[in-house]
Amino acid sequence: MLRTLLRRRKRPLSIEDVTVTDRPEVRRAVSAAALGNMMEWFDFGVYAYMAATLGKVFFPSSSPGAQVVSAFATFAAAFLVRPLGGLVFGPLGDRIGRQRVLAATMIMMAVSTFAVGFLPGYATAGFGAPVLLLVCRLVQGFSTGGEYAGATTYIAEYAPDKRRGFLGSWLDFGTFVGYALGSGLVTVLTAVLGTDGMTDWGWRLPFLVAGPLGLIGLYMRMRLEETPAFRAETEAAGPDRGTAGTPEGTGTAGEGGEEARQSGHGRLKEIFTRHWHAVLICMGLVVVYNVTSYMVTSYLPTYMTETLGQDATTSQLLILGTMIVVALTITTVGRSSDVWGRRPVFMAGSVALIALAVPAMLLIRAGGALLPALGCLILGLLLVCFAGTAAATLPALFPTRLRYGALSVSYNISVSLFGGTTPLVVSALIETTDDEMVPAYYLMAAGAIGAVSTFFLHETAGKPLRGSGPIVETPEQARELVAGSRTEAGRRARDIWLHLRHPGRHRHHERKD
Repeated sequence: MLRTLLRRRKRPLSIEDVTVTDRPEVRRAVSAAALGNMMEWFDFGVYAYMAATLGKVFFPSSSPGAQVVSAFATFAAAFLVRPLGGLVFGPLGDRIGRQRVLAATMIMMAVSTFAVGFLPGYATAGFGAPVLLLVCRLVQGFSTGGEYAGATTYIAEYAPDKRRGFLGSWLDFGTFVGYALGSGLVTVLTAVLGTDGMTDWGWRLPFLVAGPLGLIGLYMRMRLEETPAFRAETEAAGPDRGTAGTPEGTGTAGEGGEEARQSGHGRLKEIFTRHWHAVLICMGLVVVYNVTSYMVTSYLPTYMTETLGQDATTSQLLILGTMIVVALTITTVGRSSDVWGRRPVFMAGSVALIALAVPAMLLIRAGGALLPALGCLILGLLLVCFAGTAAATLPALFPTRLRYGALSVSYNISVSLFGGTTPLVVSALIETTDDEMVPAYYLMAAGAIGAVSTFFLHETAGKPLRGSGPIVETPEQARELVAGSRTEAGRRARDIWLHLRHPGRHRHHERKD
């Protein structure tokens, strides 16, 4: 009798608990999510490479240094509204579904980026020109507040547990391909049109490309289905659109209905009261990833040309080459995290960032092309440790019912305070202190935060997402998983039975083993 009760207390998996993915459907989900991220970073690459040009177009009355700071201030302003976008889109995605919210963010992002290409310059509209640029950037930031968290959630909830790292890494592959395309386009246009041509009218062309890209991305996202995890949660809750219980997947149907009817404010309160530790870990991991990312992608091109006085074309080609290296290695890192785990990859990258930030920046400051290229390569390889692992690590911190909202809020607060402001803060610190090694110190601080956060991170590689059942690729894997679960449940029940029936003998066997 007791053994039967113990079995029921820890119920083994049934075949209905395991989701078998459809490979073409997973491929479409990953492609559509990655394309949206690619478009977002296409804009970032364009803006980062044209910061000096945009400073001349929209802030011509300032000094060259102040023009760069003003351009990056407009860049950073978009990140200040990202938490607002996360507060709106995140809980909404947990209530009405991931797919519809991702389609909405794609529309807003494409329209706002496309509109920049039609803005008048300061010479035409005066003070209204930078104001219009700021408005476009604010709309971009608001839509982006729901983009990355939604895309990572979408891929994580579609990916088989044992391949989540590899499939998630394609999202950030889209990130760096988009950046490389944007920066590469600016580099080509600069070489063809020259500095004067870019300042006169050429700066508009890269932004106008966002229109067709947005239409393609929207078409792909409108064809997507909801994720298996979200569908299972909706079906389990019935007409109330709730979950099967508490965030851990336990509890009664009544509790699930109450949770489903929670307001956005109620969900946010639960995130910060019941999951604050996961929020802090997420924010710390986002700090080390995004500070490194924005330092390399958004600030280094301007740092090398405006601060160090290096040749603009050479600097742009070095960063572009670094992004290509990151894109070529990112899926390998993602696959490795499925084998070794997320924690070892994040910890190795964080510790290496602390140790190598200063040597890398010293190499970048050296003359010529070879040593700066080596310094950029070091930073790129450190960046890929975080970029190849983040999309699989961050969604696994939160339960299904709150995942989109919790990740949106945590991610965007951290990016707004520390990531997106990196170019602005570092350029302002250099302007104030005259110390060209400030970027290295900033990276070291980010590495320390990443190491501490990783120390408290629980390993999630190969495990189901919180609040969801296992996801596998084939029916054979599902049957093997169910059989293994039953065997494990029987072994646990036997051990507990022996411990209760013969406590002394059981401890003796444990010591003998």
